[in-house]
Amino acid sequence: MLCGSYFRVTFVNIYKGKVLITQLIPQAVFLFIKILAEAVIQALQELWNNRLRTFLSVLGITIGIFCVIAVQMMVESVQQNVKQSFARLGNDVVYIDRFPWDEDPSMNWWKYIKRPMPTLSEFKAIESKAMSAGAVAMRIIIQGQDLKHRNSVVENVPMAAATHEFGNIFNLEFEDGRFFTTVESQLGGNVIVLGSKLASNLFPNLGSAVGNEVRMKGKKLTVVGVLKPEGQSLLGDGFDEVAILPYNFMRRYIDPNSERVMPLIAVKAADGVNTEQLKDDLRAVLRAERKLKPKEDDNFALNQMSLLTAVIDNVFAVINAAGFLIGIFAILVGGFGIANIMFVSVKERTGIIGIKKSLGAKNYFILIEFLIEAVFLSILGGLLGLLAVWLLSLVGNNFVESFKLVLSMNNVKTGIFLSVVVGVLSGFIPALSAARMNPVEAIRQKF
Repeated sequence: MLCGSYFRVTFVNIYKGKVLITQLIPQAVFLFIKILAEAVIQALQELWNNRLRTFLSVLGITIGIFCVIAVQMMVESVQQNVKQSFARLGNDVVYIDRFPWDEDPSMNWWKYIKRPMPTLSEFKAIESKAMSAGAVAMRIIIQGQDLKHRNSVVENVPMAAATHEFGNIFNLEFEDGRFFTTVESQLGGNVIVLGSKLASNLFPNLGSAVGNEVRMKGKKLTVVGVLKPEGQSLLGDGFDEVAILPYNFMRRYIDPNSERVMPLIAVKAADGVNTEQLKDDLRAVLRAERKLKPKEDDNFALNQMSLLTAVIDNVFAVINAAGFLIGIFAILVGGFGIANIMFVSVKERTGIIGIKKSLGAKNYFILIEFLIEAVFLSILGGLLGLLAVWLLSLVGNNFVESFKLVLSMNNVKTGIFLSVVVGVLSGFIPALSAARMNPVEAIRQKF
């Protein structure tokens, strides 16, 4: 029946071609909206009338939300910074080394330390035999070298001696100049590429370092390129303070197979080749080069950046869980505080509750009224906690250069969700006790 108690019906006739609209709006919706609005207004009035009590109630929730979201923000920010540092090295690159990156080296130290280092002959074999390889580079690290230009001296410069494809595999970007040419790399030319910070330290008064000479142990090296600045990160400063020389140049002065120079072979997959196929090809080439029998285990490791990111994800997940657990305890304390205040509020308004119920207020109206008040308290505390986290990120970014603190939208959603849940759980029992009051007894207790 359209005119029943559940519907408010507006009939408009169609007369002489004029089209009029018939609207059927559930009366229950109007009633619910009215109850909700009145409950919100009542809750705001009570919170405003008891400002000190409101502040003390939300303080626990504020601290709890601050602890949870601050830890999540810091963990996510650090994790994002580390992943970005790894991403620039490429997910389609396989690194040949003695140690696997997804295992603690100390667990099988003696097993891995006995493995042979990657060699130049293996690099050449991979270049010529691994069909799935798009680019192959050999790299060694030389520590403790000094670079000089006239009166400018930079001591203990970390240097990487690499083959020609190193620049492509590691996605090097140049502020000025270029990387080594193929001829310079093969002939071991006296050329050098400088990181941006290293170049500014050696050539503080020159507009460009490219074309100028530096000296290393009395040997003249021509600067052919300066890399773009990368800035600080948790994994170091990247190539900002690093010098890169041709591999064949450094072979004349050091032993490239020594453990001290940490030789490494990096192989980038060819277009359309997945890394698993590349690993299979590399394994076949290396086992043949090292003359391993079919039943012998590999004495090398094929690593990818995804191995490191997986390990890091596990570490950060544990840290995040620990921070969340600590914050939950603070939130629980705040929740008990809200529950206690709501019981006091119910006690103070016992007479009003009795009058409302005697005038026809339903149980669910009283329940919703007090429940909304508890949720408001909790959300207010949560918003203050999120505001404190945001201020922490602003202050922290002025002091921390290695990574940027960012309060993500997911963190905001998590904070608000936790606040609502705590508000509902904390306020439900006091609200239920108010809703179940006998109106006669409630009025008698107060008056």
